[in-house]
Amino acid sequence: MKHVDDEWEKVVKQEPFAASPFTEGHKQNVLRQVAWLKSGSAQEISDAGDKFIEPKKLLNQHRRRLRSRRAVMACTTIAAVAAAVIFWNGQIVDPVIEKVYPTAALQYTDDAGMSLLTDKMKKNVAVTMRDYLGKQLLITKVQDLPVSGRVYVEAGKEGDAEYALIWLDAATGNLREVQMRREMAANELEHRYLRQIPSLLEGIKSDPTLKPISARRYVKMKQGQEKPVWFTTVFLENSRGSGSIEWTRDEAVSVSGSVSSDNVSQDLITEARMSIEALSGEPAPDLKDIIFEQNGKTIEDTTELYFGDRYLVSRIGGMFSDKYTVMDFQRGVPELESGEEYELYFEKLRNMKESVIRQNAAPIIKQMFNIDLDKYKLKRDPNALGMVTFSSSETKIYNTFKVRYEDDARITMITRIDL
Repeated sequence: MKHVDDEWEKVVKQEPFAASPFTEGHKQNVLRQVAWLKSGSAQEISDAGDKFIEPKKLLNQHRRRLRSRRAVMACTTIAAVAAAVIFWNGQIVDPVIEKVYPTAALQYTDDAGMSLLTDKMKKNVAVTMRDYLGKQLLITKVQDLPVSGRVYVEAGKEGDAEYALIWLDAATGNLREVQMRREMAANELEHRYLRQIPSLLEGIKSDPTLKPISARRYVKMKQGQEKPVWFTTVFLENSRGSGSIEWTRDEAVSVSGSVSSDNVSQDLITEARMSIEALSGEPAPDLKDIIFEQNGKTIEDTTELYFGDRYLVSRIGGMFSDKYTVMDFQRGVPELESGEEYELYFEKLRNMKESVIRQNAAPIIKQMFNIDLDKYKLKRDPNALGMVTFSSSETKIYNTFKVRYEDDARITMITRIDL
């Protein structure tokens, strides 16, 4: 039997190796490579070579994806810019033309005074109504005021919910004074206010699901101020309660909303029931609603408890004073048929004797607060018929009582103020 190496030597001595002698060294080198191929090491190198090539392929794929991603980003950027034209601050903005040329949105009547408005005056009026009131009102009157050096602009009607008065400097066209008001539906309120509502209500432990039902805005600028100040109030309601939020400029300064009785002192609820019984002489109706208000302007917290359909008990805690009120809010100025009847009604209030008022108010105050009115002086307010104030004649007593009475001398409200 011939050795395999001998057979292999005969093969390699044939063409194409005949012209070049095949030495023993060549033979051993070839045999080593054949053995190496059979061992699988070559496949590992081949795989390694493929792996070396794959990063290049991956790099090319990455470049293609990067180009695609850049294209997507470019499209997204274009879409975002386009969206910015349609949306600003979370809501649909005015037409672009009004942003660039605000006077294009002004609305005029045929009043002859319109010719008094210079281009700068028109721009200031348009921008003021657009940026602060949120709406362009129909300009109904323009008048020159030569004594004060002003031009007076009136928009809307005085008795309407939407009304604006703007005074401009006749020489420069700049704003001098502004008074504007507007009532709006909930969906007209800017999104920057709407998005704050749930968290503001949660902050006072009220129901964050209270929904806006309407809003009101008032804008004012006094002589000497550089820019107008705007006040926005939104009114909230659902099947379980109500509330409101007030902003000065864009800062929330007052938040109120219905709260659970679990979030109110039970002593306050008990005291409120006793106060109603003292005022009315009857058991207090069921507690229907509790409204809590946090007011940053007056630095006061107010809790209002509503019993039945006619009684309110309110406690206000402030930095400088505390107030406690119980009242029958169904009792007030009656609906009379003639001016003579109203005149007779107010005459009775004006001429009510102090002794009668004291006689009816003293037992209620004694029962509610365990305080005698003997050391308190009565003072009438000629501008508030049916209201009197009891103040202490001793300086060491720092509380007063405000009392409301009817033409039959019935007491319908008592407020205690502690300084």
